[in-house]
Amino acid sequence: MDLTGLATIIMAFSVPIIAIVTNFLKGREKLKLQIVEKELELEKLKNENYLLETEKMKQELKKLELDEPEDQWGVK
Repeated sequence: MDLTGLATIIMAFSVPIIAIVTNFLKGREKLKLQIVEKELELEKLKNENYLLETEKMKQELKKLELDEPEDQWGVK
């Protein structure tokens, strides 16, 4: 077998191998993107939850202040 035949065989087998590797890398990058999107969604939910809890605490504090007004010395 001469060098040209060997080069042809190597090229013929390397193309599918490169395609397989490329598809694998694309798939992995898609999974990474999905993970980042899910993390972003989670952070948005955490922030929304924080804001809701903060608002709820403000309302509870306001209700307590209305239920128990301070006397003239600032003591409840």
